[in-house]
Amino acid sequence: MITIEALSAFSDNYIWLLQDAQHKRVAVVDPGDAAPVQAWLQQHDDWTLSDILITHHHNDHVGGVEQLRRETGARVHGPANENIPGRDQALVDGDRIEVLGLALQVFEVPGHTLGHIAFYQPEQHWLFSGDTLFAAGCGRLFEGTPAQMYQSLQRLAALPDTTLVYCAHEYTLSNLRFARAVEPANPAIAERFRQVEAWREQGRISLPSDLAMERATNPFLRTAETSVKEMLASREGHALGSESEVFAALRAWKDHF
Repeated sequence: MITIEALSAFSDNYIWLLQDAQHKRVAVVDPGDAAPVQAWLQQHDDWTLSDILITHHHNDHVGGVEQLRRETGARVHGPANENIPGRDQALVDGDRIEVLGLALQVFEVPGHTLGHIAFYQPEQHWLFSGDTLFAAGCGRLFEGTPAQMYQSLQRLAALPDTTLVYCAHEYTLSNLRFARAVEPANPAIAERFRQVEAWREQGRISLPSDLAMERATNPFLRTAETSVKEMLASREGHALGSESEVFAALRAWKDHF
């Protein structure tokens, strides 16, 4: 039985901590800062950190890797096509790894960065999406093209409705503000905004989301919807030809929202 806990880092990052209580082992996803993981391990001094999973090379995701690896001997799994500090296992699309007895599938999802990967657990329907798919949003295009990110999101959106999305940042409320601007008449977005706003006021995190909710409220997964296409056509002054073009216009709008 594996449980998942969020460790807060920096202003809005989450380091996902997977716990195997039977063997007192943990794995972490994207430890940009070693300190929250070290603090957890100090409070659970009979547990060990066995694995570190990395989605992409940005420092707020890898900054704590080398220190944690040095202190614990944890094995570092990360994308083959990026420079990942301390990486022991270089991963490409279609790879399968075992962590804490869990089988994880590797998807290459370029866009935010060119070598970005996501980890998917098919039995539990857990998706560790890094900075590709966010709750109600998606990552900025620092290296990839809109077409690449569109295809990456379509691939993740094809996973089962019950898939839980463990993304790396608490951006949900600001993403939903943008979603309301894109689809002001979408009741699911309005209701989700009210719910997340209440959670954040209570100090509760908004994650994980699930893909059914994302398909109903995340504008970047709704590029085929008439309401989204009409809003973008109104903003652009002309109809957009493909869903990929709709996505590109959405992402450009969000960048300056």
